[in-house]
Amino acid sequence: MHDHHGPAKAVHNMCLVGEHGIFLSHLPMFMPPHDAQVILEATFLSNGKTVDSAYAADRAKHRNLRFYTVQPEEFVLQGLFQPDPTHGLRTQFKATVFRGHLEKGGTPVEGLQNIDVQVKRLVHAHTFSGDRLAPLTYLLFGAGTELLLAHCISGAPDFDQIVSVTVKGPLPAADELQRGVTIEVPARSNEPAHRLQGKDTAAVRGHVTGAHQFLDLTITVQSELYFEEGELSSTKMSAAMFDQTREEKKAGFV
Repeated sequence: MHDHHGPAKAVHNMCLVGEHGIFLSHLPMFMPPHDAQVILEATFLSNGKTVDSAYAADRAKHRNLRFYTVQPEEFVLQGLFQPDPTHGLRTQFKATVFRGHLEKGGTPVEGLQNIDVQVKRLVHAHTFSGDRLAPLTYLLFGAGTELLLAHCISGAPDFDQIVSVTVKGPLPAADELQRGVTIEVPARSNEPAHRLQGKDTAAVRGHVTGAHQFLDLTITVQSELYFEEGELSSTKMSAAMFDQTREEKKAGFV
């Protein structure tokens, strides 16, 4: 379904990570209307009351599960980060939360079906331009002591990844973290095989959005929470995009 004045409506499935916060990361492709990287901090509501505790309780029972997924209603993805002249930014949508990957056998979570997802904060958003980033680059975000990195997706072929990390060095202040922090790994090329994974420790350079100084940090990976390569392998749709890649198999993502 297309709006004659803008992008198409679609179901934009999202990866759900976080234990101290609820973070949603759109599962993108390079074809419209899915051609944007969008990360949100959110809260879950049912009949106007928070049900975040239902998610926290389910996570506590499934500690070995690396990520959950969210299946929203149809909507225009760009509405989350490009204000509509009449209605402004979209800040809420209906959705169901799945334990595991909803496209690969995930299970709907009791108490989190057809709920309202309320956007607390837009962490990051950009539409793909087609230009590949040269160094391996991530986006740093999180809540409290929980810090996460999302690989910055640029041009095909590329990959989507989220890892939990610890950071040593001059940590960004809470307001700086909310403005956005870009992390470059100068010693690594922007390739799936060279991504941060396992228990990697790497010297990185951080840059706070709107600031002029750089932060020399040391990142240690705690866990790789999400990884997808095939669906970002091309700008043209094909059946092969949904086959498991070598790196996905090695990482244990099926």
